[in-house]
Order: sequence, then C-alpha cells, then structure tokens
Amino acid sequence: MELIQGKNILIVGATGGIGREAAKLIKNSGGNLFLTGRDDDKLAALASELGVPHAQTYVVDLANEADVADLANSIHQQIGQGIDVLVNAAGIGIIKPMETLSLEDFQRSLSANLTGPFLLLKYFLPAMKEKKEGLIINLPGVLGKTPMAGAAAYAASKYGLNGMLKSVREELKRTNIRITNIYLGGTDTPFWDEIDLRVQRDKFVTAKEAGRAIWFLCQQPDSGVVSEMVIQPFNHQAI
Repeated sequence: MELIQGKNILIVGATGGIGREAAKLIKNSGGNLFLTGRDDDKLAALASELGVPHAQTYVVDLANEADVADLANSIHQQIGQGIDVLVNAAGIGIIKPMETLSLEDFQRSLSANLTGPFLLLKYFLPAMKEKKEGLIINLPGVLGKTPMAGAAAYAASKYGLNGMLKSVREELKRTNIRITNIYLGGTDTPFWDEIDLRVQRDKFVTAKEAGRAIWFLCQQPDSGVVSEMVIQPFNHQAI
C-alpha cells in the first residue's frame, strides 16, 4: 500500500460524521488536508482540532458552480497541481413516502447528491488528467443500487451518482485516475436524526468504521484499484 504522508487530500463534507472521522485518520497519517463543510463554526472547530490551516478550509455550497470553481482554483493555486485524492462525503437524505414527497424535496436531493458531485468532477478532474493520476472516492451508499420504500428522491440521486461515476470511469481508462465507490448500509451519523424509520442504530456501521474505510482506500497502490467497497451492518431492522 502507498503511504498517505504528504498527499494532498480534499475531504468534501468534512464536518459530517463520516468525513470527520476520515479527516482525523488521514491527518494522523501525515496527509495534507483541505476541508469543506456547510457550517463555518463546525469547520473552524475541526480545523483547529486537527491543526489544518485556515487557508485550507472552505465553506462551500456544492450546488453552486461559482463556489466549486473557486474551491478548485484556490487549492490548485496553493499546491501548483491537481490534488492526489478527492473524497466526497457530503450529501443529504430525505426519506418520505411518495405522497408526501414534494418537488422541492426531490430537487434538493438531486442538487446535493448529484449536481454537487458533478461540479466537483468538472472542476477537479482536468488537473488530475493533466498529471494523469489521482483518486476519487464517493459514497453512493447501498441505495445507489438497491431500492427502499420511501427513498424515491434519495435513491434517484444516488442511482444517478452511481451511473455518472461509472460512465466517467470509462473515460479515464488510459490514465492512472481511479474512481472508488463506497456502498455503505445503515451508518450511525446525524443523517438519521430526523428520519422516521424503525431501525436499531446501535447495530449500525459506526461513523468511525466508515471513516477508516476511506482512510484505507486513500492508500490504494498504483498497480490496482478497489472499484467498489460494500459495508453493511449485519442486521439493523427493528423487531
């Protein structure tokens, strides 16, 4: 496995449960971190805890093209080249039956979970292509390929993400740019705080375990790629 030491790694959604845990492990392994989040206070607190310079933290609306373009320009100017690893741990979850799902709910899901990742690829992939190497990690989740009742909007956005990333992978076959998708099942993060489903969160995959998976994947050797990783709890359905 390659070392993380000295690699330029961007974690998008670093203030979420999974992103935070991944950031801690990557920083402890010597990675040069760039962090984004939606909450300025949470982002500042995390940066202070990890010793990440303020100039390497960004409050970003991923659905805003100007924000993502500015993010990419700032990072590329600082390091003078494309980043080594892009980790997209951002996203939202709206779980509602179809009759209560609004158009706004549907559009918000697509904006956060599909448009945002598209813009990240649009503005970070060219610099990776220029140096012909890089690693892109996304989290489509199991609902990116397995349906669930009440998840019409969420699954639509994640199925779209899954298809987009697989298509882009085909464009990159003559480069050393790798794409890895992590399909997480129920994971105990704030994602579930406002979702009304009968589940046993004490049996979920923990955010720390999910973060460790990202940390592990950041060390993939040039000789191969982990195209997919599936991590699910053994059973979390309420009895």
